[in-house]
Amino acid sequence: MASVLEDPILIRPFKGHKAAVTGVDFSPTTTALASSSLDRFLMIWNLKPQSRAFRFVGHMEAVTSVQFSPDGHLMASASQDRTVRLWIPCIHGESSALKAHTAPVCSVNFSHDSQFLVTASNDKSIKVWSVHRQRLLFSLFQHTHWVRCAKFSPDGRLIASCSEDKTVKIWDATNKICIDSFTDYEGFANYIDFNPSGTCVVSAGSNHTVKLWDIRMNKLLQHYRVHRGGVNCVSFHPSGNYLITASADGTLKIMDLLEGRLIYTLHGHKGPVLSVAFSKGGEKFASGGADAQVLLWKTNFDTFNYKEVLKQHIRRIHTDDPPHLLDIYPRSPHPHDGQSQSIEIDPSFDVTDTQTLDPPVVDISSSVYFSSPSRTTGSSNGISPFKDDTSNEDLRYRPALFSPASSRRRLEDEVEPAVCTVDKRIGISPALGNALEHIVEQLDVLTLTISILEQRLTLTEDKLKECLENQHKMLLQARQGE
Repeated sequence: MASVLEDPILIRPFKGHKAAVTGVDFSPTTTALASSSLDRFLMIWNLKPQSRAFRFVGHMEAVTSVQFSPDGHLMASASQDRTVRLWIPCIHGESSALKAHTAPVCSVNFSHDSQFLVTASNDKSIKVWSVHRQRLLFSLFQHTHWVRCAKFSPDGRLIASCSEDKTVKIWDATNKICIDSFTDYEGFANYIDFNPSGTCVVSAGSNHTVKLWDIRMNKLLQHYRVHRGGVNCVSFHPSGNYLITASADGTLKIMDLLEGRLIYTLHGHKGPVLSVAFSKGGEKFASGGADAQVLLWKTNFDTFNYKEVLKQHIRRIHTDDPPHLLDIYPRSPHPHDGQSQSIEIDPSFDVTDTQTLDPPVVDISSSVYFSSPSRTTGSSNGISPFKDDTSNEDLRYRPALFSPASSRRRLEDEVEPAVCTVDKRIGISPALGNALEHIVEQLDVLTLTISILEQRLTLTEDKLKECLENQHKMLLQARQGE
């Protein structure tokens, strides 16, 4: 087992979003960090010192999820505007909208080979797309309520999903059928993910719990009750030995899965923490919160060289005999409470970088890069099998969006050209633009407030009606007793 070196530390905060940060993800090379937000924007933060940040403008409503493709050539985002967008992470802002969902899209996830995309939506469906053909391959329907999250397994053969119908489902991506389902009667899962070896899934519960399920033995392995609020997101360390969670109680918590215990509680966000992700090598992790901040952390607590471990996990993309479950996690389905000793870390007292100013932000508007008949949305009926859609023709198909030449110039090398490009695109003064942007933000806040008030009013009316009915029954019973 790896040795403990020191506690995780906050490297620095990133401030640029103007509303809650809903998703974070590192580029494969860990040179950049992407974030999505309720402010309708995506941002890419260059992790090099003294570098600009880039704000991608394209979605019409809140952005709920973001992820880099494993090959680093693309970035995908999901939004409440019912669309999914594929972006080239460069200053030209080239993007393509995928439209098939009929309600807000909650999550987006690439397959390990960057060929496919799976999305989850409030329309109760899961959809799988061909990335290079820009088309819908098929849809999965069995959930009876909003689907909060859907993820590919590390080998791409399975899909895990969670829904507000209080179920976690495992799907065969090739045959497009549900092969297993776990029901949690205590609450629904906000987030789902596979462990790096693909043998287990973890669910982040609205009922404050984190549960680790074995998908081969069909049983609950570990059950943590360490948060005081709903758990919004989780992320596995690349080794598979550690799990970090983000919660509405304003904390991040790190669990040692081999020992089955909580080891760290991290403070830093002011309000709920909505997203968290480890870097591809595990040496860093990032979190996003309702305070509109992105926090960058250094892991520190494990010094093991994970290159060999990652090589072992890469083998999981091929068909082979999986390791025995007890070689990965202990069999301990009993709840782990928060009373075990853990280290509390409050970075407000010890921040590595307090001097670096917030990076200047360059706005990049979305531009359509090409039109092709192959982008036509596919039907969920009559589609050829999943494996058949990965034909040689599909693999050879490389539109301009995905060509190496179009993505050769990366963000970190385009600081000055980006400024020139943006200046040419902007036709209004910066002061007027900022004022209009502020007005739009205030309108968004008012819209959200009205929506919340309407929901509360509906709940109050329902409760009042229930009280009146109960009172009427009690009066009837009292009269009958007389």
